[in-house]
Amino acid sequence: MKTSKKLLAILPALALVAASCGGSDDNSSEGSTDTAASVDSAAPAATDAPEEVDQTQGGDLTFHMITHSDDGPFWSVLKRGADAAAADLGVTLVWKPGVNDAQVMVQDIEAAIAEGSDGIAASLPDPDALVGPLQSAVGAGVPVITLNSGSNDYQEIGALTHVGQSEVIAGNGAGQRFNDAGATKILCGQQEQGNVALTERCEGLAETFSGEVVIEFMGLDADTSEQQNTINAALAADTDIDGFMGVGPVITLSGLRAAQDLSRDLTIGGFDLTPELIGEIEAGNIAFTVDQQQYLQGYMPVLLLFLNVTNQNTLGGGLPILTGPGFVTPDNAAEILALSEVGTR
Repeated sequence: MKTSKKLLAILPALALVAASCGGSDDNSSEGSTDTAASVDSAAPAATDAPEEVDQTQGGDLTFHMITHSDDGPFWSVLKRGADAAAADLGVTLVWKPGVNDAQVMVQDIEAAIAEGSDGIAASLPDPDALVGPLQSAVGAGVPVITLNSGSNDYQEIGALTHVGQSEVIAGNGAGQRFNDAGATKILCGQQEQGNVALTERCEGLAETFSGEVVIEFMGLDADTSEQQNTINAALAADTDIDGFMGVGPVITLSGLRAAQDLSRDLTIGGFDLTPELIGEIEAGNIAFTVDQQQYLQGYMPVLLLFLNVTNQNTLGGGLPILTGPGFVTPDNAAEILALSEVGTR
């Protein structure tokens, strides 16, 4: 039988996934091209050309990626990963950014179901609003994968898996780094209200940090001037604060600028990547940032939906597929910066 060209094209990606999960499947297909010869002398001579498997659902697939994206620097990298997967697999990807509005996401999910989507990948910043519509998608026979935020709720939806990081564990790691730096009181600044993933980052920080954590909304990334001024005011009002953690890359830089305005020597940590943020780490102005590898959060759901629809494959074994946390520090900032500048980190 011929092997599908599309399936062959994704085998390297599957090998990468297997390696990242620590597996080493060495099963071979010895003899697969040397099938038993026919004893009928009248049979036509065998040829070296492999036969072709016609994947009945392999063509003309349309997947929807519905997120709370604001198309900022974090999400642009995630979208680049999703677009790359769609191009590699020859499928159509419909990108729907909700701009931090769960009701817009609900409408987009409902529209995708009505359009007969072949698969939905969705973030879950507001489970109360989004679990129900995604359950409806599964009930309508549309495979669903959650990404970025949703690690606590994807099983309730009936999603195939979740692609992202454990936000609490990521916050735990950040807390330990602040301990190592000698901080005693941290302002954990959030750039969105009602996003459970951001709250979990701060809560995870508080679990392992030996000092005090103040958790506050500091303004949206869309207005960095207001965001910086809000952080500045919070720092000025509490001179005991000697650490700042931003739960996104833009607000982390706003925290750095606010501290510089006040000539405050703070230990600063962040979440996620932009070239500017990594440059500040390389310069020693920011201690670290948590890297959840958002390019993978875009690429992998498209790949996994494709494999499920065309080959009934699943990954994760009922557990989420973790893309982080990793940490960017002055030790590895230069290498990560080079990748960030080309848009894949």
